[in-house]
Amino acid sequence: MALINESHPGEFILLGFADLPWLELPLFIILLITYPMALLGNITIILVSKLDPRLHSPMYFFLTNLSFLDMCYTTSIVPQMLFNLGSSKKTISYMGCIIQLYIFHIMGGTECLLLSIMSFDRYVAICRPLHYTLIMNQRICTLLASIMWLTGVLFAFSEATLTLQLPLCGVNQLDHLLCEIPVLIKTACGEKEANELALSVVCIFILAIPLCLILASYASIGRAVLKIKSSEGRKKAFGTCSSHLIVVSLFYGPAISMYLQPSSSITRDQPKFMALFYAVMTPTFNPFIYTLRNKDVKGALRNLVRKISISK
Repeated sequence: MALINESHPGEFILLGFADLPWLELPLFIILLITYPMALLGNITIILVSKLDPRLHSPMYFFLTNLSFLDMCYTTSIVPQMLFNLGSSKKTISYMGCIIQLYIFHIMGGTECLLLSIMSFDRYVAICRPLHYTLIMNQRICTLLASIMWLTGVLFAFSEATLTLQLPLCGVNQLDHLLCEIPVLIKTACGEKEANELALSVVCIFILAIPLCLILASYASIGRAVLKIKSSEGRKKAFGTCSSHLIVVSLFYGPAISMYLQPSSSITRDQPKFMALFYAVMTPTFNPFIYTLRNKDVKGALRNLVRKISISK
């Protein structure tokens, strides 16, 4: 199967919020502020998790993966968005669209799987504390991370490649802010039922099944927490899970409304706002959620700042 459709246009025009031109300047300012914040926050999480020996645990190993994913995720689209919002030229080259399509969906699919693995880690920590170090050892964590990345790449690569085979019949306008699989399928002409079916199957495996595993993990965690007699113990158990639950809600809410909601009930601008939220705002919020609600991360961050100050 050829990777590039030979009938493709040289570039795409990203319509974005063409019918709401007053929105472009506020969006440009918001992205200009949140993008550096997302990069700084996620780089800080990675550095703190690597440099502080107390954070060398499965939870922070997966958190490091999440921060790396979020950086790649937001970087795949925000620079292009800033360029388009800040100029009258609202285009992206066909090759740029392909690169964005693959990176965006690989990172998004992998993050869905990662969040389910992180919920399993919390399940083992709270429901099987005596076996935690045995179950979540370094070899198992590395294996889970490898499977997660490989699965995310395979699903996204196959679905994106299949989408790129669709004929565009001379159409070079995308009613979106970025190159995303649903909008390319919608723009294409000819028979596309197979692509829509394939996208639905991929969404079930990448979105629905991991979400069910997350809900099952937290149902078990909830029962285990209720059995803890001391209020201090319940508070500590809840504290270790609350950050992850918030991140799951921020990511899965918009993603489900975008990929699992019937297309007939989706308004024209809804996919654009949803993409902005789960691809820009969520990566920006995640580091602050984990930092502000986690004593270990806050302590490690203070130690890192203290060491930098002393060295200067």
